[in-house]
Amino acid sequence: MRILVWLITATVLLLSVGGPAPAPAVEAAGGSPMVHTATAAQPSVTPAVMAQIAKARRATAKYATNLDAAKADGYMIITTMIPNMGYHFLNPKIQGFDVTKPPILVYVRDGGAWQLVAIEWVYPKKPVTAPLQGARYGTFGAACHYLDGSFILATAEAKCAKTNAKTGAAFNFWHPPLVTLHLWIWYPNPNGVFGEFNPLLTPFNDGN
Repeated sequence: MRILVWLITATVLLLSVGGPAPAPAVEAAGGSPMVHTATAAQPSVTPAVMAQIAKARRATAKYATNLDAAKADGYMIITTMIPNMGYHFLNPKIQGFDVTKPPILVYVRDGGAWQLVAIEWVYPKKPVTAPLQGARYGTFGAACHYLDGSFILATAEAKCAKTNAKTGAAFNFWHPPLVTLHLWIWYPNPNGVFGEFNPLLTPFNDGN
């Protein structure tokens, strides 16, 4: 029930969020920090971006509180709960930028209930032309990802162990440093719809 109340609140407050708050430091498995760009002042969301957000919400509504539907459509876990951000689920078959087909869905969990909070795209470098007006970006360091969603920062795939020593999960994939673009369309974010972190997710940070 609580997660559904928050979902309704998110729908009402999504585009009324204000200025940014400081981004917290995040520790990845293995103790190495994930580096994300600091938040900066963001202009108001334009009508054109609002229209894109509306399209994205309509396309992803079926996933809003139904993680099983996302998994059935090919999304797989690639991170555990990143504080003030969420669990990330990737569909490796989706390429390019289309607001109706995000390659990454970001969830939080409340007990056995999952709620979609944001959608995300990643790039090898910052796009020359922003896919959405006013877009802001973060970064995700090179990392080894394992099948249970755990990850360890590593500068090369050769440094990835076949299994995660802490969790026992098998190796899934490695990626180089990435530029990230979040779009908070299912939960309000005081840092704006393009914010990297969301301080309102603090209650979910224990991952339970």
